[in-house]
Amino acid sequence: MIRNIELNDAKQICELYNFYVENAVCTFEMDPVSVEEMTKRIENITESYPWIVAEEDGLIIGYAYAGKWKERSAYRFTVEASVYIRSGYEGNRLGTTMYTSLIRRLRAQGIHAVIGGVVLPNVQSERLHERLGFKKIGHFS
Repeated sequence: MIRNIELNDAKQICELYNFYVENAVCTFEMDPVSVEEMTKRIENITESYPWIVAEEDGLIIGYAYAGKWKERSAYRFTVEASVYIRSGYEGNRLGTTMYTSLIRRLRAQGIHAVIGGVVLPNVQSERLHERLGFKKIGHFS
C-alpha cells in the first residue's frame, strides 16, 4: 500500500534511513537521525510537497518525497526527489512504483522538473532514474 506519510511514521522512517546513514554514503549524513529530527523534516517537507510511504503488513518498506530545489522564484516549479527502500526489499520495482506515484502527485501540484541525485557507483539507482526518463545533466566530483 502506498499512502501519505504520517508523523507517527517517523520512527520507522529513521530505522530505514539510518541504515543508509551508517552503511552507505548516499545520504551525505555523518550521524544517525533522531526521531525528533525526522519528525521536523516530515513536517517541513509536507507543508509544501508530497512525502509517501510504501507499507506492507504495518512495516514501512520504502518512502519517497520531494523538496525545494533552490530558493529563487524561477525554481518554484522544480524539486529534488529522494527515494529510499528498506534494506532487503530492493530489486522488486518498489522504487519505480514509489517514484511514479510521487511524480504523479508532483505534476498535479504544477511541478514540471524533478531532479534526482545519485551517488556513484549505484547501478540500481542509475537504472531506476533512466527507466523513469531522467537524463544525466551534471556530475559533481
